[in-house]
Amino acid sequence: MQFFIDTADIGQIREAMAMGMCDGVTTNPSLVAKTGKPFKTVIAEILDVVPGPVSLEVTTDEFSEMMAQARQLADLGDNVVVKLPLTKPGLRACRTCFDEGIATNVTLCFSPSQALLAAKAGATYISPFVGRLDDVSRDGMGLIERICTIYEAYDFETQVLVASVRHPQHVVEAALQGAHVSTMPLAVLEKMFNHPLTDIGLAKFMADWTKVPKE
Repeated sequence: MQFFIDTADIGQIREAMAMGMCDGVTTNPSLVAKTGKPFKTVIAEILDVVPGPVSLEVTTDEFSEMMAQARQLADLGDNVVVKLPLTKPGLRACRTCFDEGIATNVTLCFSPSQALLAAKAGATYISPFVGRLDDVSRDGMGLIERICTIYEAYDFETQVLVASVRHPQHVVEAALQGAHVSTMPLAVLEKMFNHPLTDIGLAKFMADWTKVPKE
């Protein structure tokens, strides 16, 4: 499974890269706005340090405008993946991007039927939002299971990119379901390192080491 970092904060991206835990990055207008920097500055910083896929989102739901933005974004780097909304114009743009060789990430997926449409449209990635489903008492990880089952049954090349990840268990369950990617905030990635028995064991080893004669 690949790990993407869901942020536009270049400091967090550099930290994840230094750990060897960043295969790519996903952004959206809300994340870019949090940086307080101009869009072009933020994207240039990210593309300068991330060799893997970087998802950049269009900011319209009108087909012709969407395609104009998609082409502009794709021109920024060979690793750019254009994020498109799971709407009729968005899927039309997805098919056009597929025909033009532009990688896409179809976002805001909340049902198996939507995921099936995205795969049919030629999406490179589909982004089901598991956390937002959990927030409204729906089974987010159940959606991942159904999408993976459908894609495997028909050999769709679209990769399942689990989004709206809220905690490490989401990542583990996504991996168990066979999802290709989990995109997560840096805080979730950092929590994956933690276990009380690791802390207890390390503390004991360090304490015992102080008792070992050094000469």
